[in-house]
Amino acid sequence: MKRGDEIELKISEYAFGGKGISKIDTPNGKYVMFVDNTIPGQTVRARIAKKRKKYAECKLLEVIERSEFEVELPYQPISGAPYISLPISLQHEYKKESTIDQYRRIGEIKDIETLFDAYIPSPNDFNYRNKMEYSFSTIRQDLATGEELDDQFALGFKTRGTWWKVENLDAPDGLFDAEFENQLKDIRIFLEKTGLPAWHPPKKIGFFRHLVVRKSFNQNQLLINLVTSSQGLDKFNRESFTAFMVDLLGDRLAGLQHTVNDDVADRAKIENGENGLLYGTPIVLEKLLDLQFEISMESFFQTNPKSAERLYLKAIEYAQQEFSLENEVLMDLFCGTGTIGQIMASQIKGVKVIGVDIVPEAIEDAKRNAKRNGISNLDFYAADVGKFLLEYPDFAGKIHTIMLDPPRAGIAPKTLKRVMELGAEQIVYISCNPATQARDAKTMSDFGYELKKLSLVDQFPHTSHIEAVGLFLRRK
Repeated sequence: MKRGDEIELKISEYAFGGKGISKIDTPNGKYVMFVDNTIPGQTVRARIAKKRKKYAECKLLEVIERSEFEVELPYQPISGAPYISLPISLQHEYKKESTIDQYRRIGEIKDIETLFDAYIPSPNDFNYRNKMEYSFSTIRQDLATGEELDDQFALGFKTRGTWWKVENLDAPDGLFDAEFENQLKDIRIFLEKTGLPAWHPPKKIGFFRHLVVRKSFNQNQLLINLVTSSQGLDKFNRESFTAFMVDLLGDRLAGLQHTVNDDVADRAKIENGENGLLYGTPIVLEKLLDLQFEISMESFFQTNPKSAERLYLKAIEYAQQEFSLENEVLMDLFCGTGTIGQIMASQIKGVKVIGVDIVPEAIEDAKRNAKRNGISNLDFYAADVGKFLLEYPDFAGKIHTIMLDPPRAGIAPKTLKRVMELGAEQIVYISCNPATQARDAKTMSDFGYELKKLSLVDQFPHTSHIEAVGLFLRRK
């Protein structure tokens, strides 16, 4: 076997991060094949992406035979939900066991089962997402035949393992708003009739690029952004498109935006282009634990708000488990739009919250939302976390509790060291990647912070993702 080879495999086990395991007999023993997004019991066709002496990493190309555990569901299968056909109880079991093993193996925490507190499921197993990004392409993957077809007008999701092919979404996928996804086909037909082409990913030409939708569960409204290039912009009738969308969605359409983005990178972010409001408002309102938050198209906000409430409640429980936080100073690092800091500032009498994040727009959102909610016992700073701690040394010795919610890559070692040098009594660490939290747990233990409690939160059913919240106490 070599890199690039395609091979048929029987999946026998599940590993952390959504990797199925297949073991091949060789003269030197079992050779392990890891295959992304596969389920024990499946027979799959995969391509070898990396090959090592004792194992290989493979990309899933096709499920040849389904697992005996899978069930039929009334949703269109998409690559972003590889486990949707697996009963949710089995998803929980696989995620919990494989994640706990990361703390035992990477974090070298031998008594992790004793420290484990709870596995917290999402309140909604389906239609839980509040944001979805759909792609256009002139290269369409035909779902019926598996053929790759050129000169098409496709709108949906990219085919598993590719960046150029798109499968039309003709029915709800089970993750996002079902009513809207039933209308996506109508939007595709309308835009195709304009005569302007969809984007051609390999050639970097075309007009229609992305359709991004944000949903407010609280308002049951949608904020939509159409992303195009400028190629043929003078032929695009914005007024006609706006009238169509208003007629199609009615009162559910909170706002409609148009972004012109000529960046060759395949991203839909507004800052990569010029954005204009065609209709309505550029924000929607969402509620978390009775607080209101303004969400713009580019706001960082929890994708599963109902599950986020459970995550934040567990973090707040941990923060108050050993200490009373009344009249103490709490630092919320990597605070984003300041959701958890605002919740704590509103619920704990006399607490002072300091929120820090590197994204200025997120901090502006945080300040605006705090004002909307009438919360004054907090301050927000737009700064790099590591540099902020150097610029404000007066906080050393005064921070009682630190809330950490870093990006998926975790915390840079130097930044983590500076965080611990503040000398807080406890650190409540929220992680969207338990593997990096397990790594950081070992560093924190060496520095004097011991993991005392750990819970897992299933924010994204039907995917491999799992979040963790850990309580770390400073040794006396």
